[in-house]
Amino acid sequence: MRLLFCFCIFFMIIFSSSAYDPLDPNGNITIKWDIMSWTADGYVATVAINNFQIYRHIQNPGWTLGWTWAKKEVIWSMVGAQTTEQGDCSKFKGNVPHCCKKTPTVVDLLPGVPYNQQFTNCCKGGVVAAWGQDPSSAVSQFQVSVGLAGTTNKTVKLPKNFTLLGPGLGYTCGPAKIVPSTAFLTADKRRKTQALMTWNVTCTYSQFLARKHPSCCVSFSTFYNDTITPCPSCACGCENKKGCVKADSKILTMKGINTPKKDNSPLLQCTHHMCPVRVHWHVKVNYKDYWRVKIAITNFNYRMNHTLWTLAIQHPNLNNVTQVFSFDYKPVAPYGSINDTGMFYGTKFYNDLLMEAGPSGNVQSEVLLQKDLKTFTFKQGWAFPRKVYFNGDECMLPPPDSYPFLPNSAQRNYRSLSRLSLTILLLLFISIW
Repeated sequence: MRLLFCFCIFFMIIFSSSAYDPLDPNGNITIKWDIMSWTADGYVATVAINNFQIYRHIQNPGWTLGWTWAKKEVIWSMVGAQTTEQGDCSKFKGNVPHCCKKTPTVVDLLPGVPYNQQFTNCCKGGVVAAWGQDPSSAVSQFQVSVGLAGTTNKTVKLPKNFTLLGPGLGYTCGPAKIVPSTAFLTADKRRKTQALMTWNVTCTYSQFLARKHPSCCVSFSTFYNDTITPCPSCACGCENKKGCVKADSKILTMKGINTPKKDNSPLLQCTHHMCPVRVHWHVKVNYKDYWRVKIAITNFNYRMNHTLWTLAIQHPNLNNVTQVFSFDYKPVAPYGSINDTGMFYGTKFYNDLLMEAGPSGNVQSEVLLQKDLKTFTFKQGWAFPRKVYFNGDECMLPPPDSYPFLPNSAQRNYRSLSRLSLTILLLLFISIW
């Protein structure tokens, strides 16, 4: 019994911690339902999907929201979104509902839909920005008219079993909970109104649930060492090794080869690491009071363009970032006084889209950091990041013993002596000649 108890506690710790992100401890997606008015057989509600994650966004093909009705509710109409299936509505005569399924699945509308189908913060193809990147774009909304439901706060039953794909697996949603009604201000800000009833659903992300392998890796290089530390072999698993494509393959000239598949299966360039994305950190220059780093992100997936990409990095010297040249930068301080994490992301309309694998499938920038002379040293891997996240997923770092190292004094003396010897021999040769 004691062994069984310990076993259960162990698994509880694993699964409870799998959805906890130490760099974004309060990050989640909150789905808020506001009942705005009652109808003859139900209500009209505004549903908002708010992304409160600092550096994890929802990219193409966007979010998919699902739930189970508590009774026999139907959806009469929707604005700003639609269900993927109508279901069996054969029992209705005259007005036919938009959806009669017990478990509806809702998706956002695409950009460019007619104006009468649009709603506030809708119609972005399900793309929702990260809160730290652009708070104004970190929300998606739609309106739903529900029938065969209650018409008072006491008779309405909350939906159950919420699911969120963003766009793949990884999110776990809790139960709906009634909260104080949302308050609204009129346009002139002189009158306050409130929803008739409000409930929230909180969804948290776990990389452990999303995939069994990392989706990115990190490589290192420096000006003081000729060795390049590559990504670990099979860092992202080698299941796709048989289906990978070489960079010079004629298959890549075929029409439609870059079209995404319905199951989002990748078409990767053949590499030793087999990762869709690689982040390269190069220590470029060492000044007296500053040092310069070059960051390059390369996409090896021929079927994926990364919209609104983000790169979160944990490094002790990010508290002294002086200038970022080609990316936008924002410090991330989840614990207040500890400022060792930053988020890099693309500049809008310039490099916020990381293209599919190929000549254009990379973005890069340089970062200038001021030295803290009391603690600064290039020794023992100090120049390299502790953690790297691309689009919210942690990347695999090389093992520490493989990092580029500083030449020791013996090597420096040996090189200096060799150069001196060559200089003397050259001078002797010139004098004799």
